[in-house]
Order: sequence, then structure tokens, then C-alpha cells
Amino acid sequence: MSFPAILILEDGSVYEGLGFGIQELSVGEIVFNTSMSGYQEIITDPSYAKQIIAFTHPHIGNTGVNDEDSESENIFASGIVIKDLPNNYSNWRATQSLESFLESKNTIGIAGVNTRALTAKLRDHGSLKACIAPGNKNSIDKAKEALSEFNGLQGLDLAKEVTTENSFFWEEGTWPNYHEVKNDKLIVAIDFGVKKNILRLLRKHLGRVEVVNAQINFAELMEHKPDGVFLSNGPGDPEPCTYAIELIQKLLEINIPIFGICLGHQLLALSGGCKTYKMKFGHHGGNHPVQDVKSKTVFITSQNHGFAVESSSLPDNIIPTHISLFDQSLQGIEFQDKPAFSFQGHPEASPGPHELESLFIKFNSMIEINAKKN
Repeated sequence: MSFPAILILEDGSVYEGLGFGIQELSVGEIVFNTSMSGYQEIITDPSYAKQIIAFTHPHIGNTGVNDEDSESENIFASGIVIKDLPNNYSNWRATQSLESFLESKNTIGIAGVNTRALTAKLRDHGSLKACIAPGNKNSIDKAKEALSEFNGLQGLDLAKEVTTENSFFWEEGTWPNYHEVKNDKLIVAIDFGVKKNILRLLRKHLGRVEVVNAQINFAELMEHKPDGVFLSNGPGDPEPCTYAIELIQKLLEINIPIFGICLGHQLLALSGGCKTYKMKFGHHGGNHPVQDVKSKTVFITSQNHGFAVESSSLPDNIIPTHISLFDQSLQGIEFQDKPAFSFQGHPEASPGPHELESLFIKFNSMIEINAKKN
């Protein structure tokens, strides 16, 4: 059931609209996402913890929600903003509406917002702190109070809030051959907010996948006897995750193969002596061109990050492998003296292009080459 709601930004802008989901106030950093499909995957990506997602595409909710496409079991995002709330949904796989899905996951949304104007504001001013609140303009004071108590994402460690409590083995491969497995390596995936499709691709290309808590220590991790370690995506600022940085530095010392994505990429970079920074409005969408530095090949990629690695901070033993053609920001690194590499974007897609699935194959090859050396 819909209800009156407002969206208020830290610059004082107020947008009135139609609320849906739960009738509870929520705050977060508002960012815009330019993907034209895959809203269910986007909403359930743990990397959006403490963020409000404003969709630029106008047709959000038209195909409902199904039982297969969620990238996690929960919604960690603070809320969503859409142009229109559809009266009906239609898709042969759909089991419920977007409205009922948000309600079941204790999440608020707001529709009827001029998302073109909102996106233009965010592009000009950068990501802003925001609040979605049920009610009309009489709720402004309460929303402002909640907004004043939110300090933003910088300096915020959210990985430990979204990680799994207990380790588990992931058994599912990719659609439609869920049980197709090409290798029998053991990969320990450190869960900083991992998406399901990353685990599917690790399973498909490398073999057994064990998912562990973000705060696992070195001794505990090595008890699993992994062939390689994967550093997952996740939300928040990488710099406060000192427990992860210290662990990765120990893993680098023993030359175990490492592959990082998104937050995992940033943590690997920090472990190697690089620096990170908060971006103006980040990269959020499924149409971002990224260039391979060596081959000059351009890939269209899925992106979701608000922090990045400073390209000027790379030490001599780390080289850039990919750059964004939108803003020349660093998209990938590789160690020259260690079997370790990472990518800022999302080669697993879900949603988005699959053009860089080859990075999972590269990880498998790196493990095999490293095994021969040892």
C-alpha cells in the first residue's frame, strides 16, 4: 500500500512523492544508477549498504520480482527512488511486486520524483546525504534531524556489518548449467558483501568455494588450505577495514594467488601501499567503458563504487591494468612480484555486460602457474 512521502537532501532540497514498502524513515548517501535493467539485482547488492539508490531508468518495477535474481538474501540499501510506481507487473518468472518485495525486506521507496532533475543535481554537486520519510512536508523537521545524525560513508566500515557470520560452501554454478564445474581448486572467498553471481562464477571456473567472515584472521584462513583467495565486493570506505588490510599483507608475503573485485580491489591496493579517495558521485551503472591498458581493448562494464584507488599512488611493483574512459580513474591493478590482481568494476555483471568474465579464467591460470612454481 502506497502512502505520502518526502525525499530531503542535505542541501535542503525537498521532493514530495508516493512512498512504498515500509513506512519508516531511512537515511543514507544518495547515488544515481544508470542501468536499464536488473533493478532486483541492484537493490539486493550488499555494496549499496547505507545508500539510497536513485534509478535514472523510468520503468522500475514493471517486471516485478522473482525468486532467482536477488544478489543477496536481504536489502542493505537504505531505500530507492524511482520515477513511477507501476500499478501492475508482468513477467513469467515474477512472484511478487516491487512494492511487496520492499515491504518484506523492511525497506522504503519513493516514487513520483523527477529523477532527471535529481540526477542532474547529483552530477553537479556530487553524492549527497539524503532521507526518505513517510508523510508530507510536515515530516521535514524530523527528516532533517535524522539527516543531521548521519555523517556519510567516509570513514565508515560497513563490510563487517554485511558479512556472513558463519563460513559455508557455495555449490551453485551459473545458469543454466548450475552444476557445471571446470576445476577442483579450493577458493576461500572473504565476504565483504559478496554478490551471489561472483560465487557462481568462482564455482564455474575454479571449483570449490568456501565463503568466510570478513574479519577472519590469517591463521584461521590458512587452516582451510586454499589454492587461492578471493576478496569480494562490499560497501563503505576501504581505509577503516584495517583487519582486512593486515590480513591481505600477510597473504601477499606467502605468495598465495589473490583476486579482488570492487572493495576487494581497493583493499588489495591499500595492502600494497596505494591510497584511496572518495569520488564525487561514483560509478553506478551497467554501461561504463573501461580500457585494458596493455591491449587498448575497450570493454563495457558493470560498475558500483563510490571510492577509488589513486593511480598516482601506485608503487613500482604494482601496474595499472584498466582505466575508466569516463573519467580516467583507475579500474585495475596487478602486482609484478606477487600473484595478485584486482578489478574495480563488476566482471560478474548481474546486472550488466559479461565482457570481463575472462578475469575469473585469469585467476584460475594464475593459481595453476603459481602451483608449478611451488
